[in-house]
Amino acid sequence: MPAIVRKLLVLLGIAVLGAVPARAEQRGPLVLAAASMQEALTDAANRWAALRHPRPVMSFSASSALARQVEAGAKADLFISADEEWMDYLQSKALLRPGTRARLTENRLVLVAPATSKLALRIAPRFALARALGTGRLAMADPATVPAGRYGKAALATLGVWPAIAGRIAPAENVRAALALVERGAAPLGIVYATDARASAKVRVVGVFPASSHPPITYPVALLKASANPQAEAFRRFLISHEGRAILARRGFGLR
Repeated sequence: MPAIVRKLLVLLGIAVLGAVPARAEQRGPLVLAAASMQEALTDAANRWAALRHPRPVMSFSASSALARQVEAGAKADLFISADEEWMDYLQSKALLRPGTRARLTENRLVLVAPATSKLALRIAPRFALARALGTGRLAMADPATVPAGRYGKAALATLGVWPAIAGRIAPAENVRAALALVERGAAPLGIVYATDARASAKVRVVGVFPASSHPPITYPVALLKASANPQAEAFRRFLISHEGRAILARRGFGLR
């Protein structure tokens, strides 16, 4: 091999090796987000990448599970919770970057049935939910820890229905798992967010819970204190911008 060719290959190798760290620094931020935001945040990440930014990496689960991961030292950059309580929890542990917490969006709570179900039921005080369940169970996120489950329990308690069905719950690890139970017909009814129902062709909305029957369903976002990704804060600002919130609105989210 001619000496000039060997020299060019060596120089090319140095250039390539030198470029690797720069690319590593351009990795997208890791976002821990409530399970109900899968489609909306995927859309937002796609748009961010289309604007020639490193594409964010998304990890979806119950807000409670994600908060515990952050507490345990998970190397993540942003946290988006389906309620204020789990964000409060991380803030009390000094795990959020001060000044970065913001209200991102809001949601509604609905009762769903399999798409083939003919059930008609009006949500009102003391409505006949137990009778509508027949011998089945009500699918909902675990009301002990998961925001969707807590909202659901609060709504049923306000409407005077909780005592009649408290022993007939099919608790799920997150709201999407509850939705799946209804989609498969494993549960005749389920409580999920309006955006979850909108994302599935396998369920239909039986009724919408009055907003006054449960605490406001708000989604806060914050930069995690341990974040070292230079893209994280920019993506957080994009999410709370007019364009970012418009993307979420197309999936049914919105601020009132």
